[in-house]
Amino acid sequence: MASLIDLRRRIRSVKNTQQITKAMKMVAAAKLRRSQDRILAARPYALQLQKVTEHLASQGAGSSEGEAAHPMLETRAEKRVLLAVVTGDKGLCGSFNTNVIRRAEQEIAEQGAEVELLLMGKRGAEYFSRRKTPVRAAHRSLFVNVAKSDADAIAEDLSKAYVEGEYDAVYVVYNQFVTALRQDLTFERVLPVSPEDLESGDGAHDNASADYIYEPSAEAILAELLPRFVSLQVYRVLLDSQAAEHAARMTAMDSATKNAKDLIEKLTLIYNRSRQAAITTELIEVVSGSAALEG
Repeated sequence: MASLIDLRRRIRSVKNTQQITKAMKMVAAAKLRRSQDRILAARPYALQLQKVTEHLASQGAGSSEGEAAHPMLETRAEKRVLLAVVTGDKGLCGSFNTNVIRRAEQEIAEQGAEVELLLMGKRGAEYFSRRKTPVRAAHRSLFVNVAKSDADAIAEDLSKAYVEGEYDAVYVVYNQFVTALRQDLTFERVLPVSPEDLESGDGAHDNASADYIYEPSAEAILAELLPRFVSLQVYRVLLDSQAAEHAARMTAMDSATKNAKDLIEKLTLIYNRSRQAAITTELIEVVSGSAALEG
C-alpha cells in the first residue's frame, strides 16, 4: 500500500490536472460558441448561392446535348482521385482525429482508383507523412483562424486540377458539426458538382423552376458561380470541422474533469483509511507500552 505522503502527492497531482481540464473545457466552450456564430452567419449567403447555381445547372446553360454545361459538372470514370482529409491541429479531443484518419485509410483501401491526399490539419499531416500514400499538399495551420481566403485558395487549386484532368473526382472526409454532443463522420464528393449536391440544401431547390433573365449571360454567370460554390463547400467543411473539434474537446475535457473528481474521492477515501489505520496502530502501541510498564 502507498504511504500517506505518496497518497497526498497523488491527490494534489490529480487536483491540478482537474483544474487544467476544467479550464480547457471552458475555453473550448467559448471557441465553440464563436464557431457556431460563424456557421450561422455564412448560411444565408450559402443558401442563396445554392439556389442560383441550382437553377443555372438545371437549365443546362450553354450545354449541348450529351455535354455538361461546365467542366466542373462533367462526370468522368474515376481513375485518379483526390481525397481531402480534414483533421484538427491539436489532440485532447477524444476520437475526433482518429475517426477521420481511420475512415480515410478505409477509403484508400477500398478505392479502385489511384488516390492522392490533400491534408488539412496538423494531426492528419503528421500521420500521413509517415505513410506511402502520395500527398498533393499539407495545410498544417488552417485552424489557428479559419479564413475564407484560405478556403478560396484551396478551392481554386482543386477546381483547376479537376478541370485540367489531373483528377476524375475530389472527395472529402471530415467531422460534421451537428450539436455540441454530436459530430457525424462524413464522406462526401466535392467535384464534380452534381445536381444532387446543389439540391441538398434546405429550400435550395424551391426556386429551380422560376424564370430568370441573366446578364451578361447564363453561361458566364454559371462559370463564375461554380468556383464560388466549390469554395463555399470547402469553407463550410472547414467551419464544420473546427466547430466539431471544439465540441469534441469540450466533451472530452468534461469527462476528464468528472473522472478526476471520482479519482480524488477514491484516493481521499484510501488516504483517510490509511491515516486512521496508522493512528489506530500508534494508539495500540502506546496502550501496549503503557500496560507493559504498569505490569
